[in-house]
Amino acid sequence: MTRIATGGAAADDPVFGVLRLPDHVHLGAGSRASLPGLLAGYGRRVVVCCDPFLAATAHFDELVAGLRAAGLEVVVLTDVVPELPVDAVERAVRAAREARPDVVVGYGGGSALDLGKLVALRLVHDRPLAEFYGENAVPGPVLPFAAVPTTAGTGSEVTPVAVVSDPDRELKVGVSSPHLVPRVAIVDPELGVGAPPAVTAHSGIDALVHAIESYTAGGRAPVWRDPLAVFVGRNRMSSLLALEAVRVIGGNLRTAVHRGSDLAAREGMAYGALLAGMAFGSAGTHLSHALQYPIGALTHAPHGLGTGLMLPYVMRACLPAAEAELADVAAALGVGRGDPAAAARAAIDEVAALLADIGIPRTLGELGITAEQLPRIAALALQVRRLAGNAMVEATPELFDRILAAALHGDLEGLPS
Repeated sequence: MTRIATGGAAADDPVFGVLRLPDHVHLGAGSRASLPGLLAGYGRRVVVCCDPFLAATAHFDELVAGLRAAGLEVVVLTDVVPELPVDAVERAVRAAREARPDVVVGYGGGSALDLGKLVALRLVHDRPLAEFYGENAVPGPVLPFAAVPTTAGTGSEVTPVAVVSDPDRELKVGVSSPHLVPRVAIVDPELGVGAPPAVTAHSGIDALVHAIESYTAGGRAPVWRDPLAVFVGRNRMSSLLALEAVRVIGGNLRTAVHRGSDLAAREGMAYGALLAGMAFGSAGTHLSHALQYPIGALTHAPHGLGTGLMLPYVMRACLPAAEAELADVAAALGVGRGDPAAAARAAIDEVAALLADIGIPRTLGELGITAEQLPRIAALALQVRRLAGNAMVEATPELFDRILAAALHGDLEGLPS
């Protein structure tokens, strides 16, 4: 394995890279105006999956009017439910099938984008959704899909992943396939101006989790086979994108939460979340996300709140194996200089301070979780092998028990150092 420099300190990244990106990525204020022309290249009939509270906004009215002015037939579906239960997907598929679309658009937050991906999947591959859970279970291309995020967080506009809540399981589940990468991504920061502080905080901290976890994902030699693993671990290109995402998100998230009309902060967050999505789309995330799947299913807490809450504890648990990488994170956050051990700890402290500043709970106890529930959470999280097995440390029952116990009461010092 060759040692390469990716930021402040050197990191042991394998010298290989994987990126899977849309055909078109348009980033910038006003970029939504390019959507009609791009969609026209895929057909005339469009189904738009839109968060219901956004369907009556001026920006959305403008977008739909522009599509229709370009000669496109538009059907709008607004049955988007937070944390996306399976039955909402099935309802949307039935409604979309009647419209016979050539292209699907997701407009809104992560649930709207994931719904659009799964509608595009099911319109082509008419099988129970559960048959596509996990990695590389989608047998071929889906209907063309365009993503228009209005929050800066999930990165779903450039990733091969969609997540649903399945009532038959005790945790959220993912569909991961390169076929789910959107064909078009329109990232217009003007669409996020004025979003509520809590929405901005939860989505924004999730983007930071994506960046940090993709940078601290396990590096491993690639296995060049068909199909390639969806998450290949930390690699040269993902690391560059991840560190830039950390820098930009760390410099803009507080302002975006507390001054929601600040367009410069919204631009920074849109850019940072996009980069973080590109990074984890190939490198993958790890322990915070594995743990959030059962935590979210149990508490119904927003996804970003859960991953953000867990992040400092996961960083601390990874510290023995990821000191150099966390020192790089510290440099990107503008804290910690010199000694890598001190810098790595400074990164953890800065993330904890950022969480407090934007109103993310500090403990699992604040979500209503009890000590008696921790063993089951750990057992379920360990089942999510594509995430639990993607860290630089081995995910064992003992490690997850220690992380959860620390997070229950806010005791970072109880973790390995």
